[in-house]
Amino acid sequence: MPIRDVARTSVKTAHREQSAGNLATVMKEEAVGSVIIEDDDRPVGIVTDRDLTLQVLEPRRDPTAVTAEDVMTETPTTVDAETGILEATAKMYEHAVRRMPVVDADGTVAGIITLDDVLVLLTDELDNLVGVIEAESPPY
Repeated sequence: MPIRDVARTSVKTAHREQSAGNLATVMKEEAVGSVIIEDDDRPVGIVTDRDLTLQVLEPRRDPTAVTAEDVMTETPTTVDAETGILEATAKMYEHAVRRMPVVDADGTVAGIITLDDVLVLLTDELDNLVGVIEAESPPY
């Protein structure tokens, strides 16, 4: 199954010059934990709620003066939309990331995949398998 089938396509994006305060507002209003920073529809960074906490809130920086570029993780680990889930999760593990922008063949943002999304998918699949086992097992 390609990652495109489970990725969220309603990804939130912003530009380098947007303020950290604006990014926090977007995250709150959209109930997301990250915003992809893009140039020409291509991901150049990612800002997470953790980035805002550690780089803006905790050092008590002015969130209106700090930009996305100041706090983003540059050149985020991305995954091609046609990549299989197993390969995508291996990439998450290899790069120690919980979120990856999903890109089309031309490198433009097509969505985002998160560790939570993968865990929900795996839980659903395991529930299906448990149902088969229960149906085929003798009563205890």
